[in-house]
Amino acid sequence: MSTPHKTGAAAGPRTGGPRRRRQIRGGAPLPLLVPALIGLAFLVLPLVALLIRAPWASMPELLTSTEVWQALRLSLICATAATVVSLVIGVPLAWLLARVEFPGRGLVRALVTLPLVLPPVVGGVALLMALGRNGVVGQWLDSWFGITLPFTTTGVILAEAFVAMPFLVISVEGTLRAADPRYEEAATTLGASRFTAFRRVTLP
Repeated sequence: MSTPHKTGAAAGPRTGGPRRRRQIRGGAPLPLLVPALIGLAFLVLPLVALLIRAPWASMPELLTSTEVWQALRLSLICATAATVVSLVIGVPLAWLLARVEFPGRGLVRALVTLPLVLPPVVGGVALLMALGRNGVVGQWLDSWFGITLPFTTTGVILAEAFVAMPFLVISVEGTLRAADPRYEEAATTLGASRFTAFRRVTLP
């Protein structure tokens, strides 16, 4: 006499089909719920206050003024240029940290993330000491090429890239570490160089 196959909840785990994300059942415990709500209020309250105190009545006049359009145009140009600079030099740095083993890689990663914890004033002073007219690098730029960066559009772009690039490097490095490196290895075994594998496999 054969025994019937078990079905329903008593059956074993499925081997096929999409995986479902497991979630904890039940409500959130009070010691976690209260700090979470306080954190949400801490993030949302300044935005709500900004909406409440905004001069909505004079907003059309302010948005059509010449000064505002100049500021918006400058912000758009600087943000776009800083993004391009971060991509051009940040993505290769992230690839280097994710794919290449070299001495001091942990130190390099710590130095990359250092601008994230610097106060804005300290970061500005550091940039001024490095790229200012009397800075470590800025004095040579001024004397050799006549390039002055402080209080210029180029200086603003470099400052924005200095602040934003660590976020990009951390995100791209994490993505590369999660990606399967066997595709790049397969490309190199087929004759592609490391740069070709990066350009034709990793970036897409």
